[in-house]
Amino acid sequence: MSEGETVFSAYKICGVGEVLWDAFPEGEKFGGAPANFTCHSHSLGAETYVVSCIGKDKRGQMARDFLDNHGVDTSCLVDSDTCQTGVVIVTLDAEGKPDYEIKEGVAWDNIPLTDAMVALAPQLDAVCYGSLSQRNAVSRDTITKFIAATRPDCLRVFDINIRQHFYNDDIIRNSLQAANVLKLNDEELPIVAELIGASGTDQEIVRAIIKQFDLKLVALTMGPKGALMATSDESSFAAPEPTNVINTVGAGDSFTGAMIMGFLNNKPLAEINQAANKLAAYVCTQHGAVPELPASLMQ
Repeated sequence: MSEGETVFSAYKICGVGEVLWDAFPEGEKFGGAPANFTCHSHSLGAETYVVSCIGKDKRGQMARDFLDNHGVDTSCLVDSDTCQTGVVIVTLDAEGKPDYEIKEGVAWDNIPLTDAMVALAPQLDAVCYGSLSQRNAVSRDTITKFIAATRPDCLRVFDINIRQHFYNDDIIRNSLQAANVLKLNDEELPIVAELIGASGTDQEIVRAIIKQFDLKLVALTMGPKGALMATSDESSFAAPEPTNVINTVGAGDSFTGAMIMGFLNNKPLAEINQAANKLAAYVCTQHGAVPELPASLMQ
């Protein structure tokens, strides 16, 4: 390295929560929103970590191998002696929209707080967590303590990711209070609106959420119709080009990864939104939640 040359330091980003396998009719694919998010964030240039728990079984070893092969640090991925690795039975409708049967009592329901996790938290520039991984008290307590241990300037991203009955008002409200960034979709927006007593247009509800929880950024995704991104003083709407959708699993996680990387790099909101839409649209055309990305999408 020559004198005066700048040493590049990648942003440190972590996904906290479920690591699992999505069992599609054609076979099993790696999954779990926080884990998908870390893989996409790594592809976009981040130094990434996952905080979760897997079983000492074939799926667990395959999950660790998958993350290792995608450049994700697995030093905070715990092996459980008593629980199996998570699995989700996925069925797709005619439009590629998934329906899930999520097995309970699995390893990611029982994530223990480790010394390695406590040491990692203050190093992070961004951390992403959801509601599903908090359905069990053990993981919920670990996630709460891990998020609290991050720096004040860390982007704490609540990707609400509501699934079936695996949430309640307390989980959502407490997670929003711990967050400074929110990502949700058009099916989840009415749930949050009712929780905080907000009404009006989508943009008015998003503004109310930003104000009540003092958020830096909110993204409301609406599938092929596009996405609204908003801060306290500006907003952007962008829509992807029409694509041949194979399935939508993982598209939202790629959107979140692109959004957070763009925000960390201080890019204009409209540019962030366009890039996130473009990446999510591409993922919809591929099998599995973490396809290999073309170079054009990794800028």
